[in-house]
Amino acid sequence: MSVKKVLVVDDSPTERYMLSDLLTRQGYEVLTADDGEKAIAAAKLELPDLILMDVVMPGINGYQATRQLMRDAATRHIPVIMCTRKNQETDKIWGLRQGASDYLVKPLDQSALLTRIAAL
Repeated sequence: MSVKKVLVVDDSPTERYMLSDLLTRQGYEVLTADDGEKAIAAAKLELPDLILMDVVMPGINGYQATRQLMRDAATRHIPVIMCTRKNQETDKIWGLRQGASDYLVKPLDQSALLTRIAAL
């Protein structure tokens, strides 16, 4: 699978900007959402090739949003990489159980993130 369009989901404007800037410079088309509800709506409408999902957000958190996306036939094929500050092993296990393809802890290693995206 070749990733061209990425949905960045994070309630922090700074994190959204940093990820958007990094990915845009690498040639990806970037969409953004600042909470889980908007992420679900954007994923259904835009059908991105990848979603980078924060966990701790107001309203629907990243775990809940990922679970909803994985249960929907229209979006279950979209890989989700959790990008969060939640760094406990149980957090990672829970994220993967919700259907995430991968789990990265912030601050993100940009080269590692790009390598994982390229591997999809």
